[in-house]
Amino acid sequence: MTDAAEIWVLADDRAGNVAQCLGVAEALGRSFAVKTLRYDRLARLPNLLRGAGLTGVTDESRAGLAAPWPRLVIAAGRRTAPVARWIKRQCGARLVQIMDPGFPGRGDFDLIVSPAHDGRKAGGNVMAVLGAPHRVTPQRLAAEAEKWAPAFAHLPRPWVAVIVGGATKNRPFPAEMAETLGRSVARLAAKAGGSVLLTTSRRTGANQETALAAALPEPRWLHLYSQGGENPYFGFLALADAIIVTGDSVSMCCEACAADAPVFLWAPEGWVAAKHARLHAQLYQAGLARPLDGAASLEGWERPRLNAAQEVARVIRERLLP
Repeated sequence: MTDAAEIWVLADDRAGNVAQCLGVAEALGRSFAVKTLRYDRLARLPNLLRGAGLTGVTDESRAGLAAPWPRLVIAAGRRTAPVARWIKRQCGARLVQIMDPGFPGRGDFDLIVSPAHDGRKAGGNVMAVLGAPHRVTPQRLAAEAEKWAPAFAHLPRPWVAVIVGGATKNRPFPAEMAETLGRSVARLAAKAGGSVLLTTSRRTGANQETALAAALPEPRWLHLYSQGGENPYFGFLALADAIIVTGDSVSMCCEACAADAPVFLWAPEGWVAAKHARLHAQLYQAGLARPLDGAASLEGWERPRLNAAQEVARVIRERLLP
């Protein structure tokens, strides 16, 4: 990555958005620079008032938006859209926006990458993709497998990875729900034999972690967010023989579906937002995942690997960077 790169990635404080942009930039295989955006209170204004400009962007971030200009800008989310449009006015760069940039200025974007579960129709400058772009590639999985395999080597296989998110807006994740998840995992893990590998997240909660841990049988390997330490998340994706992931995170679901292991989604009815439920249905229909509830075993099946970043990169090469 260099400051004279032909591609800029606009990176604000939303890690999930940034990861999607980086996934596409890395899939392109060309030089790119990450331009960090930090906002002030004016960023709360609607984009109609921010226009195609730098209103709401701190002076330090503005200083990094200068020549040499890029040929292509990749950004995600509504708050970055005015900045991307401003850059286009300075140099004529082509613009790729992941997720709807909102009103006004949709026509300024050469490509809008819209998740199919958002329900926006493809056509014109809108490309619909299944799931969300991510950074989980075979190369990364191979590196993570080499890194983490010694940590789990003493545990009997199969390794059942359990990847837990937690509460989201208006949708709590109480300890009782965590216990229910733990019992479901324990039942299926007992049939499979082997070991349980658990990782939790910032949204899980300490009480919920305790409930989960109490329900999971030995042998096991636990990473609890509340206790700190390096997260083995990508190691789990690389090494697990089966993956169970909670359905509250689009990124977690899609990244799991990039791994080789069979993927089972846990999302009790009514727990996740409607768009998440649509994503789950699309993953099931594509044969990428199966619901955990009702599963008789954790056995695998033949399935494709999900990588929307590669699809987006292909379209960018064809249309925008020939």
